[in-house]
Amino acid sequence: MKLITAIIREEKLDDVRQALIDAEIERITVTRVSGHGQQTEVEFQRGQKVIPNLIPRVQIVIACNDAFEDITVNAILQSAKTGQGGEVGDGKIFIQDLKECIRIRTGERGGTAI
Repeated sequence: MKLITAIIREEKLDDVRQALIDAEIERITVTRVSGHGQQTEVEFQRGQKVIPNLIPRVQIVIACNDAFEDITVNAILQSAKTGQGGEVGDGKIFIQDLKECIRIRTGERGGTAI
């Protein structure tokens, strides 16, 4: 089992969500987050240039069985890019091994609980 976490641009959420649904990945968790990496957005406030410390983003978390890892990652990669070749700030995908998953309602464990 894998835990896939993607940090993407807010405006790409609908595209990524639809790509995941098209790939039959329908169980996701979405959280609004903020942070920064290489990208800096410049804003003007009262005529002065201001570079904010944290940029709004969306975090998507998906628990999946090993067979769905590549399908999930490819759906995110194809739909989260800006333009043809992508741009700085398009986001990151993190993949971790998931030791256990337990469905609270039934007590099921492992891949069937996902």
